[in-house]
Amino acid sequence: MQLEKEIQQPKFKSEKHKAVLNIFFTSGWLGCQQQRFLKEHGLSPQQYNVMRILRGQKGNPITINGIQERMLDKSSNASRLIDKLVEKNLADRVISKIDRRQVDIIITEKGLSLLKRIDSEIENMENFHSNITEKDAKELNRILDKIRG
Repeated sequence: MQLEKEIQQPKFKSEKHKAVLNIFFTSGWLGCQQQRFLKEHGLSPQQYNVMRILRGQKGNPITINGIQERMLDKSSNASRLIDKLVEKNLADRVISKIDRRQVDIIITEKGLSLLKRIDSEIENMENFHSNITEKDAKELNRILDKIRG
């Protein structure tokens, strides 16, 4: 649906202004879709992001600072997110073999199993966005990267 209809605003200052509003609106819309989906699995989008970072380590531990640097939402409190994941037995804290003062984080088998289930469901969700082609997605990514310049 067109942004004009979604937010009931027939005119914009310019196409650039409309584009910025469209990015914000679409980001919020996608975020709500993701939040609703992840809630069924007992996760927040930020916890899911941390779990994906941990899985990307391929069994290697990572520090909380390392996780924070890679997070999509830089304002999230990585320590609290990890506390929640540890409580759910989806991640573990381990003392670093190199520096005993350092605590590393690693994903558990339960966490990997949950991500595997979520992955297949997300693949089905991505088909929901079948109204854009791979070519469209590539162009969108190019433009979004250009905005962040």
